[in-house]
Amino acid sequence: MRRPPALPNQPGPPFDAPAARRLRAALGMGPEHVAYGLRSSYGLPYVTPDLVIAWERGATSPSSPELTALAGVLWCSPGELIGRPRTLREHRIARGFAPEDVARAVGQELRAYLRMEEGERWQGTERQSAALAELLGLSASDLVTVAGRDAELADLLRGAVTTRWKAYVRPLGKVVPLERRLLEGVLQELHRTYQGQMVATLNWGDAGDSGEGGREFLDGIVDHFWTAVENNSGRGPS
Repeated sequence: MRRPPALPNQPGPPFDAPAARRLRAALGMGPEHVAYGLRSSYGLPYVTPDLVIAWERGATSPSSPELTALAGVLWCSPGELIGRPRTLREHRIARGFAPEDVARAVGQELRAYLRMEEGERWQGTERQSAALAELLGLSASDLVTVAGRDAELADLLRGAVTTRWKAYVRPLGKVVPLERRLLEGVLQELHRTYQGQMVATLNWGDAGDSGEGGREFLDGIVDHFWTAVENNSGRGPS
């Protein structure tokens, strides 16, 4: 039987092929055993040992239902077979929840929640976001990413470190769910670091490298931000 095509608006989650191979080997199973389990216990009659091998080699990836079934055969959670989740849907699958579970937990209608998954942009209220973070184990950085606001965060951070950082505390507070005092401390630190790099560059007196250190800092500004948050709070993005 031919494998059914994946739906265009439902791509498979990021699959960790080495983890699947490692878990299968730890159980003493061959690809043929995995394929048999998927056929007999999970109603996937088209799965062959060759398909299992293709998954493990990264030649193709399992769909969401296939990944959930594979986790059952390998006696693990779906999250153990997924690379680092980035979208709302990937985080949900990694935690093993159905869409109905998440919608109910955050207080949304299922249709509204599914629209956010399909559009890859979380748009819940502050209370709903807190409930989502607790249910799916999302860090502050995860929440920004699933809301599709990474680019907005980067733009605001560049403005904060290159001009007057205090003017950006309130706008950034609407993007990142952090306490104001922590946010102020992090912005001040990033501003000081960036300005120090620019002064150091000017003191080198090499026109060819003028501003290079500052540009590299700005290119990685989001990573610098979350690292500073972690260092200043003792708890940061996971």
